[in-house]
Amino acid sequence: MHIKHPLILASSSPRRQYLMREAGYDFTVEKPDVDESFPKELPVEQVAKYLASKKAEYFRKELHREVVITADTVVILDNAILNKPENREEAMAMLSKLSGRTHLVMTGVCILSAEKEESFDDTTEVTFKKLSASEIEFYVDNYKPFDKAGAYGAQDCLPAGVNPCSQEEMNFLQNISRLDMINKTFTNTQAGLPAVAYAQAGIGMVAIEKIVGSYFNVMGLPIHKVYQHLMRW
Repeated sequence: MHIKHPLILASSSPRRQYLMREAGYDFTVEKPDVDESFPKELPVEQVAKYLASKKAEYFRKELHREVVITADTVVILDNAILNKPENREEAMAMLSKLSGRTHLVMTGVCILSAEKEESFDDTTEVTFKKLSASEIEFYVDNYKPFDKAGAYGAQDCLPAGVNPCSQEEMNFLQNISRLDMINKTFTNTQAGLPAVAYAQAGIGMVAIEKIVGSYFNVMGLPIHKVYQHLMRW
């Protein structure tokens, strides 16, 4: 995709970089040096967009022709936020809480230039099947999900043969002639194998039972909505 301004993706997340790259954008990567805390009184459904805007503010004085994209993803269960786990024990505890439950994944996005700013968020409902202790332990030890909110990556946890994309995402992928992105998101970078095959071999974790909403949002960036906003930029 071509926009007339240099594009900056302010995220070290390999999943966000992947989605932007596969959607056809040329960009540079810069990581904002910001404290990712938020006011305790802030409603949980506003946290993702608040943090995305906070990250964008870091770049405001440096922008000339550039457009910067920032994002933050949170997992919400029982009106509480599950952040990135700090260690193995915390990751296992988070997955135990998510086991057999439905939770929300919210990603806030901020797009900022010297002339204007747009912020939005997207919410997806994700339902986990009941997980055994051995499944959780294996997943944490082999996938090491310490850089992921809620201690899991959606692309690692899907059952075989399931297309997790919403109709809106399918329309977007067809529009940009990238339907192949669906299968490519299942590649497990550690093993070099599709994550679903990894799980079928008995060495992975099929956790997700149902997704209502955007799959790419759960990966960390609702790229179809980013595309819509950039088209109007």
